[in-house]
Amino acid sequence: MRARAWVLITVAALLAGASGCAVGPDFKRPMPPAATTYGSAPVQGSTAGATGHGGGAQAFLSGRDIPAEWWRLFGSAKLDRLVEQALAANPNVTAAQAALRQAHALYRAQQTSLFPTVQGGFSAARSKFATGTITAPTVASSATYSLYTPELTLSYTPDVFGGVRRAVETAKAQMQSARFELEATYVTLSTNVAVTAVQEASLREQIAVTRRLLALQRQLTQTVEHQRGLGTASQLDLLTQQSAEAQTAASLPPLEKQLGQTRDAFTALLGRLPSEEPAETFTLSDLSLPLELPVSVPSRLVEQRPDVREAEESLHAASAQVGVAIADLLPQFSIDADLGSAALTIGRLFSPYTGFWDAGASLTQTLFDAGALLDRRRAAQAALDEAAAQYRAAVILACQNVADTLRALQADASELRASAEAARAAAAAFALAQRQYRLGSISFVAVLNAEQLSQQAEIARVQAEANRYSDTAGLFQALGGGWWNRPEERPR
Repeated sequence: MRARAWVLITVAALLAGASGCAVGPDFKRPMPPAATTYGSAPVQGSTAGATGHGGGAQAFLSGRDIPAEWWRLFGSAKLDRLVEQALAANPNVTAAQAALRQAHALYRAQQTSLFPTVQGGFSAARSKFATGTITAPTVASSATYSLYTPELTLSYTPDVFGGVRRAVETAKAQMQSARFELEATYVTLSTNVAVTAVQEASLREQIAVTRRLLALQRQLTQTVEHQRGLGTASQLDLLTQQSAEAQTAASLPPLEKQLGQTRDAFTALLGRLPSEEPAETFTLSDLSLPLELPVSVPSRLVEQRPDVREAEESLHAASAQVGVAIADLLPQFSIDADLGSAALTIGRLFSPYTGFWDAGASLTQTLFDAGALLDRRRAAQAALDEAAAQYRAAVILACQNVADTLRALQADASELRASAEAARAAAAAFALAQRQYRLGSISFVAVLNAEQLSQQAEIARVQAEANRYSDTAGLFQALGGGWWNRPEERPR
């Protein structure tokens, strides 16, 4: 009966601890921003349009959702394959997945603190007592005896003030933070692959145009050298042209270096060594510009951005830690019990009169620790203030990223329109120069100069077009990357 009594007491204490209130602040999600715009950055309407590839006007659609695999909007099967390969093999993704598994295991382990701990043990001892000085501790006829003791030990700390529950709350928030860190890794990686593909395409076309321009420069130098020999061009004319050719030649190696480094970066994003460079290559003609762009209002943006959600969960964890620190200041309760049997032979274990049990409860209260617990509470409150400020900073940065990208897209469209018009005019001037040369009204040098200007204008147009693709990918990243629309979780 007594054994049943202490079991009932333990269960009652367990239920009481589980149903009690938890000290410390109850976490409430921060209010979303009240703003409905990003200042003067566009959230509706369209950008300017331009002629040629990649020149379509992009429409800003407020409230439009973002697809989970937004990179497919660029219409490149090669890009789709490489993004999927990167998401499957990049070591940063693998590390983030492992961090999430670790956080989940720690959360499950912390939950067990709410329940009693029961341990089983068995001991066997061979002893001899001093027959001349002490009374025999057993009924054995010999001074030498064996003692066998199987035992169950129960220990439980009732969560009277909710400190354990706050610790569980902390672990759960940390697990959610790891989850959003993984989502941020997915979004950042997919964006980096798309932007790197655009950068490679831009460099390839710039290199091709620069090589054509260099060939023209060499042809022009030969023409001036011939004219110099005939006396129709001066030495200054020749030196000027040679300098222009050398400058064009000097611009080619940096572009080739950038292309090589871009390919190395591409390979690294795929989780490979430089010797395992992918076979896929990109030009701007391989990509299609998305013409309908979603724009989320700030109140929705804070729900979508993984970094903001991660900061929110860090704020949640800091709030729960304040409760843990407060609970540490209050009395600590514990319940302990033992149940077992002791016999001189294994065969007599659990026979009548061999059993024993004990149960007890204790309360402890720190009376003096030189202010350590108070300082820990102050530290927890300071950490909460820090996390609140970091959350606010994350929200501001998220809104700034969207505003910056919207402005960039607007400016990119205007730049491409101007560059495309300049390239068209330069191409028309070159065509006119060719006709005039055939009619004998201008020199061949004038034709080459016109083509040189046309090639330079084309380089500027390529750069402006690439900026539109890169900033479009940047907008999808700034808006959160659509992770919430995945039909199923990625493998962890």
